[in-house]
Amino acid sequence: MNRIFLLIWSLLYTVIVTGQQDVEYLIKARALVESGNPDKAIDLLSNQLEGKKNDRLYIERANAYVSKGDFSSAISDYNTASSIAPLSGEYGLSRAYALMGASSTAIYHLENTVNSIYKRSEKEIKLDKAFQKIETSQEWRKFWKEEHYSLLERNISEIEYYNSVGKTDESNLLLSEIKQSYKNTDEVVYAESLINFTMGKYTDVINSISKILDKDTDNEKYLRVLAKAQTELHNYAGASQTYTKLINLNIPDAELFTLRAECYIKTGEADRALNDIVKYLEFYPQSKKALSMAGKAEIRADNNIKALEYFSENLKIHPNDPDCFNDRGNALLASKSWDWAVKDYSMALDLQPGNAETWLNKGIALINLGKAEDACHDFRISLKMGNKQATQYISKYCIK
Repeated sequence: MNRIFLLIWSLLYTVIVTGQQDVEYLIKARALVESGNPDKAIDLLSNQLEGKKNDRLYIERANAYVSKGDFSSAISDYNTASSIAPLSGEYGLSRAYALMGASSTAIYHLENTVNSIYKRSEKEIKLDKAFQKIETSQEWRKFWKEEHYSLLERNISEIEYYNSVGKTDESNLLLSEIKQSYKNTDEVVYAESLINFTMGKYTDVINSISKILDKDTDNEKYLRVLAKAQTELHNYAGASQTYTKLINLNIPDAELFTLRAECYIKTGEADRALNDIVKYLEFYPQSKKALSMAGKAEIRADNNIKALEYFSENLKIHPNDPDCFNDRGNALLASKSWDWAVKDYSMALDLQPGNAETWLNKGIALINLGKAEDACHDFRISLKMGNKQATQYISKYCIK
C-alpha cells in the first residue's frame, strides 16, 4: 500500500514540477518577444518542446513566429496545438490569417473559437489589433451580426468595461437587468462584486467572492478580485495566500510574483518578497519597478549594501529617472552616507524639481553635514510645496 502511495505521489509531483517549469518557459518566451527577441523565444521553446507534446508551448512558439511575421511556421504550430488539445490553436489561427488579410479563413477559425471551451469575450476580440486588417470586410460584419454570446455574457463583458472606466451607474443598471433574468448565479455575483469593488465595498466583495469560490475554487477571475479586495482592506497575509493559489494554477503571468511580493513586504516577510522579485527579474531584468522593489526589500532586511546594488543597476538602465535617484538617495540616507545622498537628491531635483519629499530628504542630509543654512532653504521649499513634515525640521534647526 505504501509503495502504491509513493508511486502516485511521485507521479503527481512530477506533473506539478513539469507544469511549473513549462509556465516559466512561457513567461520567459513572452518577455523575450516583448523585448524584441522573438528568435530567442523560439529557440527557448523549441528546446523545451523536444520529446514532449504541450499545446501551450506550441501556441506560445506560434505567437513568437507571428511577432516576426513568419505566418507559415505559426500556422503549423497552432495546428499542432489543436491536434494535442482540440481547438486550442483556433484563436491563434484566426489572428494569423487576419494579419495576412485572409478574412474568410480568419472568420472560420474565429467561429471555431467562440464555439469551444477556448471562447474569448466579445470585448477581447474586438480590441485585438490583429483583426484591424479585416474589420471592414463583409465576413467580419456578418460574424458580429450573428449571436455568438448570450445576454448574460454580453452584459458581464459590458459591466467589466464600465467598471474599468469608473462608470458605476451604468454598471448598476445592467446588473439590475441581468438579476431579473439570472437571479444570483455565480456570474451575477461576480459582476456585482466588481461593482462593489469600484464603490469601495471591499468586505462585501470578499464575502460574495468567497462563497462562489467554494464551488469553483480555481476560477482565475474570482481569485484576482478576491486578492485585490484583500489588499485594499490591508489583509496582506490573506492576499499573499490568494496570489499563491493563482501562481500554483500555473498561470503564465509574471506580474503575480510582484503582486505577492508587495504583500510580503507589507507583512514584513522580506526574504519571501525578495524571492518573488528575483523570480520576476529573471524574466524582466530591466524592470524599473522590480529593481526598485528589490532594493526596498533589501533595506527592510537591513542590507543596505545589496539595496544600493539594485538601485545603482536601476540607474544604469534608467539614467534620467528621478525615482531611481530618489531610491538610491534614500538608501544612502539610511546608511548615513550624507554627501552621496545629497548628490542623488540633487540629481533627482534637477529632473523633478516639484518633489517636496526630495527637498525634505536633501535637507536632512545637509543638516547631518553641518550645512544648516542650505538645509533650511530646502526645508522651506518642501513646506511651501505642502509637506507639513518639514515644519518640525524648521522649528528645530531654522528658528533662532
